[in-house]
Amino acid sequence: MGRFLVTGGAGYIGSHTCKMLAKSGHEVVVYDNLSRGHRDLVKWGHLVQGDIRDTVTLREAMRWFRPDAVIHFAAFAYVGESVTNPHMYYDNNVGGTLSILKAMTEAKAGNLIVSSTCATYGQPDRMPITEETAQNPINPYGQSKLMMEKICRDFDAAHGLRFMAFRYFNACGCDPDGETGERHDPEPHLIPRALMAANGEIDALDIFGSDYPTPDGTCVRDYIHVNDLASAHIAGALYLMDGGKSDAVNLGTGRGTSVKDILDAAARVTGKAVPHRMSPRREGDPAELVAAVGKARSVLNWQAGNSGIDQVLASAWNWHVKDRKAKSLS
Repeated sequence: MGRFLVTGGAGYIGSHTCKMLAKSGHEVVVYDNLSRGHRDLVKWGHLVQGDIRDTVTLREAMRWFRPDAVIHFAAFAYVGESVTNPHMYYDNNVGGTLSILKAMTEAKAGNLIVSSTCATYGQPDRMPITEETAQNPINPYGQSKLMMEKICRDFDAAHGLRFMAFRYFNACGCDPDGETGERHDPEPHLIPRALMAANGEIDALDIFGSDYPTPDGTCVRDYIHVNDLASAHIAGALYLMDGGKSDAVNLGTGRGTSVKDILDAAARVTGKAVPHRMSPRREGDPAELVAAVGKARSVLNWQAGNSGIDQVLASAWNWHVKDRKAKSLS
């Protein structure tokens, strides 16, 4: 079994991955500054509280733990926020990744799994999106992730530090056991906001655009369950630990789901109407983003298996109700 240091392991995708690692018998250390993560979600490994830009603390944690691989989730991921505060995104996402790579080199730690994003592709002109699609990000968030990929390639060339960059599509859903889930403040994501609207926590869900060239006029995205993302990270780490070469791979389902489809699924799962209102398109929102997933199958022998849309919504609703109940009792 392996030893994994997980940066951002107190966050949404990180905590799910830590649970899956621990349940598979691996040893886990979470490295998180808790600025956006949650201490109560660190249940499957020792917590080292620190910032990824603190290279000294990071290096000493690696020297102490001697990880077989580092899984790096500690990045900011809100497109709108990146536009209004690009410094924060380049400082944390790019500077933090540079710090991790420097610490790994000094601690003689190898094998890095890094979170990238489909936002590096910008607005591609054809679907599905393959790994060979041109990367032309249109916002600082996507730019910062593309820079992270490029820095990893340079460290591999200079130091032999192998990496796997995973270009996520739309992460969604929650742990079916209800032990961890999605908790952002504020919450920007479609599925939790649809559940908030169904539960009366917000007045209505805003649907941005109804005149896209899609079957029902709303944006289409590739929604992948967080547990599928977690299993892909483990597969990628084991691939590198077994001598695999550095690479970049899409993580999605290969299926498109519209905003209207999400709305309908939320109503089915909750048994409640989802108040919503039509709003103008947001600048820069592509009509459709769907992954080509053949490379993940061929390189990692991995494919999504938990990402049926009703299954996603049911797991998210289970967590939503449980988390709100816990907050009301605290």
